Amino acid sequence: MKTHNSNTQFAYVKFVFLVNTLLLMVSGGLMAQKWTLEDCVDYALEHNIQVRQSQLDVETGAINELESKLNFLPSFNAQASYSYGWGRSIDLATYTYVDDQTQQSYFDVNSSLMLFNGFQKVNTMKQRRSEYLAAKYSADKIKNDIALAVAGFYLQILFNQELLNNARQQLEVTQQQVSRTNKLVEAGTLAKGSLLEIQAQQANEEVSVVQAENQLNLAYLDLLQLLELDANTKLEIDFPKLAINKAPELLPVEFIYSTALDVMPEIKRAELTMQGTERALAIARGSRSPSISLNAGIGTNYSDKITLSNIPTDPDYNKVKPFDAQWSDNRNTTLSFRLSIPIFNGYQVSSYINRSKLNLLNADYNLQLAKNTLRKNVETAYTDALAAYKSYQAREKSLRSLNESFSYTEQKFNVGMVNALDYNTAKNQLNIAESDLLSSKYDFIFKLKILEFYLGKSLTLADMEEYMEE
Repeated sequence: MKTHNSNTQFAYVKFVFLVNTLLLMVSGGLMAQKWTLEDCVDYALEHNIQVRQSQLDVETGAINELESKLNFLPSFNAQASYSYGWGRSIDLATYTYVDDQTQQSYFDVNSSLMLFNGFQKVNTMKQRRSEYLAAKYSADKIKNDIALAVAGFYLQILFNQELLNNARQQLEVTQQQVSRTNKLVEAGTLAKGSLLEIQAQQANEEVSVVQAENQLNLAYLDLLQLLELDANTKLEIDFPKLAINKAPELLPVEFIYSTALDVMPEIKRAELTMQGTERALAIARGSRSPSISLNAGIGTNYSDKITLSNIPTDPDYNKVKPFDAQWSDNRNTTLSFRLSIPIFNGYQVSSYINRSKLNLLNADYNLQLAKNTLRKNVETAYTDALAAYKSYQAREKSLRSLNESFSYTEQKFNVGMVNALDYNTAKNQLNIAESDLLSSKYDFIFKLKILEFYLGKSLTLADMEEYMEE
């Protein structure tokens, strides 16, 4: 029996181990693949907490809308009670007060239907519909913000990776130069001070490599946090070939803005919020209207004080009337119409209407503000994209000149015509120019993606091939 238990436990442990191994292989396989920008955006939209919270608001709006529709149906409720009493109470048989122990029960079913209340229910339903759609567009706005943030972090990784590659290349060039300089010093062509200065330059560039590695790690961390992934997650992203070899062919800024008005969710949200406040004003005005409701009910009751006979000579005298008999005999039915006319309620209705008017005016201001903000963002992105491209052209030209200048300085340094200080100065200028060019390139790419986003296009780097044409 003991051996059997041991075998069972071993089999269970083996099963758990296999399951965990399979899960690790699956999750590891998912993380091992190269993540494109589209992959990162899709994952963020599925797992980001802010996006999930916005979906809860959408579901709440759907519940509120359904409730407003079902509110047109009549209400239907049932009540039942059973009570014991001692002392002074009403005798339901004679409707006189008695001082005795009693048992009573009551059953009631009632229904109510609002026939007219100034179209408040109709307007409430339309208001809830607008609020539900506004919540959906609000969720879409959050998704857009998350997607743009992912794109920014993704491009930051690409930028930092290229900076790191350049820093390593520069360090390798300096290391080679240290070796050559050492040989020239040993040969007596250069003074030892030149070697020391080049070695100092090498040390500075080693620090630059470490700093570039740290910036790259921080960029990865920013992206992992936005994706709601653990900081220790191994994330390998795709590094597409990105180059800018042609001028951008941007659409007119007015066309981009007019298109953005139709596709950007923040505008739709503001418009629907305004529609909702218009319905709220209609609801407030409906409070001045009379209301008509229909009410119906059926009920019955039982009491141990209701007897079959009140005549002392009757054989059924003081015998409690059976429950089923009381159920039918005591039954009562009501059908009523109720008219309610608001006359004076302490200025509450007027205050309600005035507040609704102010809310409507504020919603109109918010819509105009959303449009103005969108216009400013489009115009800024448009201007920034053009400026970033011009900056890229200028820095590319500067880099070509500095490359030639450094090559010439390096040749003169190798033959002792310039000192190490001039060599290091030229090399540092070249490093700065390369970093500035990379910064301009990725700044242009990001601004270009923003403009495309305003046109309703998805975030992708696959279409950057058109800027790689000669």
